[in-house]
Amino acid sequence: MTTFDQWGIAPELVRTLQSYGISTPTPVQEEAIPVLLTGEDAIVQAQTGTGKTLAFLLPIMDKLRADRPDAQALIITPTRELAIQITAEARKLAAAREGISVLAAYGGQDVERQLRKLHNGAQLVIGTPGRLLDHLRRGSLVLGAVRMLVLDEADQMLHMGFLAEVESIIRMVPKSRQTMLFSATMPDNVKRLARSYMVRPQDIRIAETSRVTLDSIRQILVECTDRGKQGALIELIRTHRPYLAVIFCRTKRRASKLNEALQEAGFASDELHGDLSQSKREQVMRAFREAKLELLVATDVAARGIDVEGVTHVFNYDIPQDVDSYIHRIGRTGRAGGKGVAITFASPRDIDALRHIERGISMKLERHRQEKSETAASMSRDTAGKRESRDSAGKGRRPEGRKQAGGEVGGRVGREASGRAGGRARGETGEGRRGQGSGKGNRERHTSPFGRGRGGKPSNARSGHASRSEGGGRRSGTERGGRRGR
Repeated sequence: MTTFDQWGIAPELVRTLQSYGISTPTPVQEEAIPVLLTGEDAIVQAQTGTGKTLAFLLPIMDKLRADRPDAQALIITPTRELAIQITAEARKLAAAREGISVLAAYGGQDVERQLRKLHNGAQLVIGTPGRLLDHLRRGSLVLGAVRMLVLDEADQMLHMGFLAEVESIIRMVPKSRQTMLFSATMPDNVKRLARSYMVRPQDIRIAETSRVTLDSIRQILVECTDRGKQGALIELIRTHRPYLAVIFCRTKRRASKLNEALQEAGFASDELHGDLSQSKREQVMRAFREAKLELLVATDVAARGIDVEGVTHVFNYDIPQDVDSYIHRIGRTGRAGGKGVAITFASPRDIDALRHIERGISMKLERHRQEKSETAASMSRDTAGKRESRDSAGKGRRPEGRKQAGGEVGGRVGREASGRAGGRARGETGEGRRGQGSGKGNRERHTSPFGRGRGGKPSNARSGHASRSEGGGRRSGTERGGRRGR
């Protein structure tokens, strides 16, 4: 059995991993880390949720020099949310290396604060293309000492139109560098980028990467009309009662309108899209991670950026137009070997997009026609289980157990999304509970960003009690589906 310490990684980093219950690497880590430790260029094709962030962060942290304050490693990401999450993970490792500093540089954040941090020195810089170019033009960021360059989610970066910016940044990095390209898919533009800027890269592919994620997710198709879609979604949310769910819309306007409708229906929801200020986006994501929100209505800008443990359901309110977008959306659940449910709504005019997706994933989605309420009840039989009996006042207790589906943070405590929700569901070392109460509760969380090594303990657990109230089996405006009162 492979372990991290046999690769000669700094003992303090290995101890940090062990403190989070990570003793053995995931497949992508096992394949990539030994190659990256040698300093070779590498193209790593790995689905999100497989532990790829640690696959490049661990070799970087092992090589950084604390006695040199200049930027020695640069990680470029397509979205602010992903930059924030990688930075949080990097800082967990950096805590074990005295003198190592990490800086996140992304739009919407206080530029002056970033300038001060850069002036004081940061060996590892993580950022989005636009803000990195801004610092380079100001002269506040100099890449002359960079020896390690990571292009994370390269396919999404190019899909979002960042090719020119990424190439501008790469040209400012010394040619005597190690280049690491990570991508969930390998379209032609990514291959061209690799040929132009990498030197004899090692090609690392985890067999059937897409299937690793898809096989852990129950995929359901709900056939309905555009007019009936909103009602069908609300019915399914009430029936499935997700712990945390992401709902994807095609446009910012549709996301805002749907979020308003969900809030009016009594759900604890909020929206995430490009029109929000950075402070608002961070506020929304913080509330979602802390489970103060139950539902997050998002556009595709968040498809790669959301890495939150506990996401049990993904709803494709608007069907994605290509296979990659579908895979990246539903990959927000069923992470790191956990279970999840993905429900896609489709009207008759979506048939071509649906067939394209099913051909791309080589499987048929489980069909359900939205005709009557019994449909939703039958669909959620695997995820709902038996309900707790109602008390005389009409208030019932939320079933115990919850899903802890960390992506690269790993560790899972609680119920499986496609398993039982009534009663108690146990993780490998911990147990999540919901207690009966007035709708107020608190959650203690211990997070690890690293994912879980095979055979290791969960590195992430939630403990404590969180109460949800309900009346007559449905969430109302006064009881908020279990998150009112926070």
